[in-house]
Amino acid sequence: MSRSLTPYNRRKATVAAASATPRPTAPALTNAPLDYAYDGSFEGLLTVLFAVYDRKAAPNSIQPLGEVQGGLFAQPVQIDTNEATATRVWDGLLRHMDKEARARLYHVFLSEQPDRELLVFRYADLAMRSARDISENYADDNVRRVAHIAQQMFREKHRMEAFVRFEKTSDNLFHATIDPDFDVLPLIAPHFTKRYADQRWLIFDKRRRYGLYYDLQRTDVVQFETSTPQRSTDISATVLDEREPLFKLLWQSYFDHVNIPERKNMKLHRRHIPLRYWRYLSEKQPREQRFQPINNKRPVQPGGPALPPAPSDPNDSEPGKA
Repeated sequence: MSRSLTPYNRRKATVAAASATPRPTAPALTNAPLDYAYDGSFEGLLTVLFAVYDRKAAPNSIQPLGEVQGGLFAQPVQIDTNEATATRVWDGLLRHMDKEARARLYHVFLSEQPDRELLVFRYADLAMRSARDISENYADDNVRRVAHIAQQMFREKHRMEAFVRFEKTSDNLFHATIDPDFDVLPLIAPHFTKRYADQRWLIFDKRRRYGLYYDLQRTDVVQFETSTPQRSTDISATVLDEREPLFKLLWQSYFDHVNIPERKNMKLHRRHIPLRYWRYLSEKQPREQRFQPINNKRPVQPGGPALPPAPSDPNDSEPGKA
């Protein structure tokens, strides 16, 4: 039996020494605070984080270029996005937090909170200056907010994956329009790419004016520019597949027939499927045809069999007759 060349006690001491080695800390921010501006992308925000420590100047504010509000005597410092620098910062964060905690920073960015940029900076700065993991330090307000936002994002992502309904167009494209509370399209892309890999589809976020398009090869981000905002989640009936109304009717009929009126509990139903998601669901749309229960039950005759005998075939001859 082979053994390690390093004795157990020595290996244990080596591991203990490695764990006792202090983690690298962020440089002190000794210069006067600055206002930073970036292009609004997550890579741009990571580049700003690098610039903060490179200039040793804490941020007074971090604002997207389209929302910059300059002061009376000072203008924000514009930081150009550098993908190589952003990758370096993103990889470097793993020295101070695990992958799950790092993913929360991306979720905070997608949450579109008014102070999301400063929240990302404060969480990352706290992690880099702490000697231990901070992901469960809920006594800190920033850690608690990041965890809460990440939970909200996960819930919205899960519901979008469950409640999105596609409509088939005449050119065999499956289309869905959504309006989530948070920017969850980047989070749901892997789910739909894997689940609907055999069909072309487009999921469009009408609030943020961009979507995901899958062409049977890969999923790309697409944007649409229109002069008037879209107010409806429906697309024109002229571009739908001619069988789409039938599919909708069949789905509604199935939903009606599997429903059990005696077990109706709307309070529980709204808890699992909130009202704001009903607009996506075919079974929640107004019925074009009135629901009629299937009348396939035969009454039980008193003192007789539970079911009447099956009717005889008129083509069969009676016994004893040719």
